[in-house]
Parts: sequence; C-alpha cells; structure tokens
Amino acid sequence: MIDTTLLWTVIFGLGAGSFLLRFTFLGFVGDRPLPEWLLRHLRYTAVAILPALVTPLVVFSGETGSTEPTRIAAAIVTLAVGTWTKNVFLAIGAGAATLLALVYGLG
Repeated sequence: MIDTTLLWTVIFGLGAGSFLLRFTFLGFVGDRPLPEWLLRHLRYTAVAILPALVTPLVVFSGETGSTEPTRIAAAIVTLAVGTWTKNVFLAIGAGAATLLALVYGLG
C-alpha cells in the first residue's frame, strides 16, 4: 500500500516539474524570436516522434517481447507505400491491410 502523503508529494512534484520545464521555454523565451537554426530543428520534431513510438511496437511486439514477422512485413509495406506515394493515409491503410491480411489470412 502506498502512503497517501508520498503519492500526493510525487503528483505535485511532477506537476511542478512539468510546469517549470514548459515555463522555461515559453515564459522566458516566448516573446523573443527564436534563432533560425533552432526553428529548423524544431520542424523535424513531429517527424521523429512517430517512428520513436512505433518502432518498439513493431520490433518487440510478441507477448514475450519477441519479434513477429507479420508486424515487420506490415511495417515494410507501410514504409514502401509511404516512400513511393508520399501519402501518409495511403501508407497507413496499406500497412493495416497487410497486417490484417497476414494475421487473419485474408486475400
């Protein structure tokens, strides 16, 4: 059983830390123009987050953390269709269709 005082201390501590981290960037720098090199790097942040979230789910997808060939194949199809068509929705749809076809034996 967790002590309630410790729980609330951790919750408030994490909230204060999150606020201070955001305020440092927005409060102190928010009214000044950012350097061009920083803006250039910030443009790629969203592009880097999705692969970082998806890769562990593809590589360590089994119940025991093993690799499933069906997910690897679906990821390869998604990457190939996305690279070829430059269409995110078509790439996601092709990957999902591949995964469903391989898992459920459709097609």
